Amino acid sequence: MKPLFNPVSISLILCLALTGCWLITAPYKVIKGTVKGTYYVVKGTYEITAGTTKVVYHIGKFTYKAVKAPMEWAFVNEDIETIDGLPPKEALKQGRVRNSPYVVKGKTYYPMSIEKAKTYEEIGVASWYGYETLRTKGGRMTANGEVFDPRQFTAAHKYLPLPSHVMVTNLENDQWVIVRVNDRGPFPSDYNPSSGDRIIDVSEGAAKRLGFHKKGLARVKVEAIELKEER
Repeated sequence: MKPLFNPVSISLILCLALTGCWLITAPYKVIKGTVKGTYYVVKGTYEITAGTTKVVYHIGKFTYKAVKAPMEWAFVNEDIETIDGLPPKEALKQGRVRNSPYVVKGKTYYPMSIEKAKTYEEIGVASWYGYETLRTKGGRMTANGEVFDPRQFTAAHKYLPLPSHVMVTNLENDQWVIVRVNDRGPFPSDYNPSSGDRIIDVSEGAAKRLGFHKKGLARVKVEAIELKEER
């Protein structure tokens, strides 16, 4: 666990539509306890809605890719009815998704504030999702408008701001991974209402990294992290 909190190098590759690519490299350190510094990563992500098509960055040994999804794609979770009182895609267009309240099957969920998210830490059950998208035609988008790729290290969370970064540790084998939270869930299903009690849904790629892909569920610890620029 200690290497996580040592200085690491984070590189952002911002590929702007029709304008080429720039490589921006800066020294960062990952600090346990807050998500305050994710601004340095999130800034490029927000630009996705203003013309950026892809953001690729690295946190230590992990690589992350955020790609703008075509607006005509369906959401991974089609049960999201409204976001901030608007149709989900209209909320995306207006940039009103990050920690806005949203409705799923008639229930309103209220994401935590940016300030509260800084100290978020929770132990509970994690599941993984993504296989269902393989049975559909075309791609799927996450709740914040990114291409959903089950191979990436991403996750869905009911209450964290989108996007956020958290460290997920499998308490059964001590394996850990940093995931980019860019989707909403898990929610109670019609067949298994208790599924809504799970605290996080990680991607298939993250589940494999954590060692519970075949098992399906794992008891985990989820901790918000900070990406802070070193000066």
